Amino acid sequence: MELKSMNRIELMAPAGNFESLQAALDNGADSIYFGVEQLNMRARASINFTLEDLPEISKRCSKKNVRTYLTLNTIIYDHDLTIVKTLINKAKSANISAIIVMDQAVISMARQAGMEVHISTQINITNIETLKFYAMFADTIVLSRELSLRQVKKITDQIEKDQIKGPSGRLVEIEIFGHGALCMAVSGKCYMSLHNYNSSANRGACKQDCRKKYTVIDQESGTEMEIDNEYIMSPKDLCTIDFLDQVADAGIKVLKIEGRGRSPEYVARVIKSYRDAIDSLADGTYNKEKVIGWMQELEKVYNRGFWNGYYLGQRLGEWSKGSGSHATQKKVYIGKGVHFFPKANIGEFKLEAFDLKVGDTILITGPTTGAKEMEVKEMFVNDKKGDKAQRGDSITIPLKFRIRPSDKLYKIVMVENELENV
Repeated sequence: MELKSMNRIELMAPAGNFESLQAALDNGADSIYFGVEQLNMRARASINFTLEDLPEISKRCSKKNVRTYLTLNTIIYDHDLTIVKTLINKAKSANISAIIVMDQAVISMARQAGMEVHISTQINITNIETLKFYAMFADTIVLSRELSLRQVKKITDQIEKDQIKGPSGRLVEIEIFGHGALCMAVSGKCYMSLHNYNSSANRGACKQDCRKKYTVIDQESGTEMEIDNEYIMSPKDLCTIDFLDQVADAGIKVLKIEGRGRSPEYVARVIKSYRDAIDSLADGTYNKEKVIGWMQELEKVYNRGFWNGYYLGQRLGEWSKGSGSHATQKKVYIGKGVHFFPKANIGEFKLEAFDLKVGDTILITGPTTGAKEMEVKEMFVNDKKGDKAQRGDSITIPLKFRIRPSDKLYKIVMVENELENV
């Protein structure tokens, strides 16, 4: 495979809260994107940050040289404009790297404030002439999700040929979605939730009607139509890790991982897998055996099954055959952090549910800790060395990282054996 550019692809991670933000930083993200309060496309699906969080987000990311992108990509009404201006000014003051936008008013406000602008997929850019127009305002452009890699490559080739530059003076960079949930609507512009619940997906308040199971009925005869028991409006999750070489060859600069509404361990595992894959591309070790290993890792966390989207030219979507996650693993809450002993690197926890034994895999999450997964190789139970602890016990475990009283302790179990393993 001959890559179009030797520049390494920027890996862009979702952050719905500080746990996920830290997980992204710890696992090799080059940039993170996040929403603040209500004016973003995940206003309902994730906890979201506040204006007061912006300096802390910027501080944590700047320490690791990670870029920060604030999403302001919902439909904007007149009564939102004052809030938008405040958000942009606060982002500018906090040294946030760029604003992700879809509304022309937000584009204008961001440019007036001197903020870098990224064009959201909601604008649905599918051709070079539309890209040239938005290149007057933006340095990075997310193309329509419905394009094939052949179409993407044609656009990136034209950017290079015509030397299409953004306001920064550098060539416009192309960003695409690389992994995560897909919507049945064109580039996410869906109105089902608005029609049914007066809760607009384009204002970040999707009720996810498409994830439900429906029965189609012939109203003349009353006959129900069976459609292979599929959730006919619920697409499988996008996954590109098994053809990432073709993605790179298409000339994209930024690979975006969807998932601001998903858990910190999801962010940790997906970002780690794609970090390894991108690094393997760069050093020439990307191969089929590694892809199999990455796919097994991705299957462990929340997913609806995987497909390649429209990148390889597939005409029809692939639909989920069931509700919820197809993950092979699940976390079960068992306790909380109590104290960390820095000299001995020991963490103390209080078990509040279920048992824990040596050999189990645990997950520790927290706003500063992120998402750390490890095997319990030894532990003390109520100050005595033991192999098994029960609900109510106090346990201590050797750790390579600091924990805090706000941290939560989970046990990781295989989904098929969930009941017998907890």
